[in-house]
Amino acid sequence: MKKNELMKMAAAVMTAGALMAALTACGGSSSSGSETAAAGNGAAATEADADAGTETGGEELKVGIIQMIENGAFNDMREGFIEELRAKGYDEDRLVIDYKNAQGDASNLQTIAQGMADGSYDLVATIATPATQAMVNTGSQTPVIFVAVSSPLAAGVISDMEHPDKNATGTSNAIPVGDIFDLSSRLTPDAKTFGFLYCTSEINSVSTVEAAKEYCDANGIAYREAVVTNSSEVQQAAQSLAGEVDAIFIPNDSVIQSAMTLVSEVARDAKIPVYASSATTVASGAFATIAVSDKEIGARSADMAVQYFEGTEIAEIPAVVVPASATVVNSDAVEALGITLPEDETYTFVKDAE
Repeated sequence: MKKNELMKMAAAVMTAGALMAALTACGGSSSSGSETAAAGNGAAATEADADAGTETGGEELKVGIIQMIENGAFNDMREGFIEELRAKGYDEDRLVIDYKNAQGDASNLQTIAQGMADGSYDLVATIATPATQAMVNTGSQTPVIFVAVSSPLAAGVISDMEHPDKNATGTSNAIPVGDIFDLSSRLTPDAKTFGFLYCTSEINSVSTVEAAKEYCDANGIAYREAVVTNSSEVQQAAQSLAGEVDAIFIPNDSVIQSAMTLVSEVARDAKIPVYASSATTVASGAFATIAVSDKEIGARSADMAVQYFEGTEIAEIPAVVVPASATVVNSDAVEALGITLPEDETYTFVKDAE
């Protein structure tokens, strides 16, 4: 073979080798580049997911709300709780709310509480004492924020207001019994004997009535009581008081509240004022009270839920008493009873709920 031909062949081999090396190098770079891009895209996706989680609060946030019975006061508390959560940025994308109502049935209430104790909820809000007791007594690890428990310690839902235990905290609407009786002495000074109407199975009602008895004993006020175990007994109990007392006092009692229209009819026919423990009961036909706003107490409880969502342990969120400040009077009751109100009082007027 001639020399120039050998040189041409060597050049061809070198060119082919260089081309193969280039192709191999390009292939390696391409593969490496793809893996880097994939890793980069994965990181970007993770960051996007994290951002989305921050924006939505994680759709995993699930709050249960338990209510013993449907009534105006409890509904306002629930609405105040939800509205405040939404106002604080916990909208439908961040937080799912599952509301359950026991319709006044104690066995239903227990079933609902057991269902919400299964670990699938981030927090459970309970309206008033019976629902709170039912949920706390499950011993669930799910935190509880209670709304409007009149006597949290007596009800056994916590042992210490400043350092709440049992994985629960919340708001108390402790009834200003003395203030309400002082109000009665100004609005209806001729009322010398009071009737107490309440359900014996509601510990909040029992404790409030006990406080009312202590006040009456200390101030020389006579009293009678009529107790019920369910709403079907309320009208007859109210009638039993009508001929014996000058006024009726009702604690925050879901059983009495559910039949408040009947109590109002009996009392107005007998020209007896009914003093209540909540503004909603006054709107249901009672005459007057000094009360906490039901929506406000719901909102205060929601603020405590937000504290928990943002990292504060339940045991580090003190239970609080929301003070009563408004003198609420039912103008329809004023007219029906023929009462002239003192002019030196400041009133919030409501009418009978339709």
